[in-house]
Amino acid sequence: MNLTVAEENYIKAIFHLQQAEGNVSTNQLAASLHTKPASVTDMLKKLTNKNLLNYKPYQGVRLSKEGKKQALMIVRRHRLWEFFLVDKLQFGWDEVHEVAEELEHVSSKKLVEKLDSFLGHPKFDPHGDPIPDVHGNMVAIRQFNLIDIQPGTLVEVCSVGSQSAELLELLRHKNIGISTEMLIMKKFDFDHSVEIKIKNSQHINISQQLAQALFVKLV
Repeated sequence: MNLTVAEENYIKAIFHLQQAEGNVSTNQLAASLHTKPASVTDMLKKLTNKNLLNYKPYQGVRLSKEGKKQALMIVRRHRLWEFFLVDKLQFGWDEVHEVAEELEHVSSKKLVEKLDSFLGHPKFDPHGDPIPDVHGNMVAIRQFNLIDIQPGTLVEVCSVGSQSAELLELLRHKNIGISTEMLIMKKFDFDHSVEIKIKNSQHINISQQLAQALFVKLV
């Protein structure tokens, strides 16, 4: 199916929003895409006519089976390109999102499959998000929000809740990345900050906001 860049951006935005929200409202989509609700309504009608959405006015929208399939392939391309940029071109993990936003629209199946093979069929992108395979399947891991982990627990960072350049820059400054192991030392009631110890480093304190942006698995 041939889709425009704008149509692909809408499909991907709906895919991400419905993971957390269920049905996605016009206003949510407009805020996510920084556009006007009237423009969103027009696009939703077009995508519904292409059988990519289940849409009823005033009730929100969800991707159809075909829409989800298309969204997963866009996400696949995006995350493979992010992996390529970090692993092969030595981009910082805080530099790749916008570049991958452009590259994800190159939809050649042959190119994508050769890229996947060249990279060794990675399961996760540089931010710890699972990469859909050619069939749209993703590896599922049991992860927890760092803010909910009790002191004395050893954990490993497996993903971040946002790919904002500001967050990733802060994590890099604190030497925290995907696969970083840390021991939870103490949680402070006053500001809900968390003291952690990273291997071969001193104890460091991270804010509640930062802790809520980190997802970990138990070691």
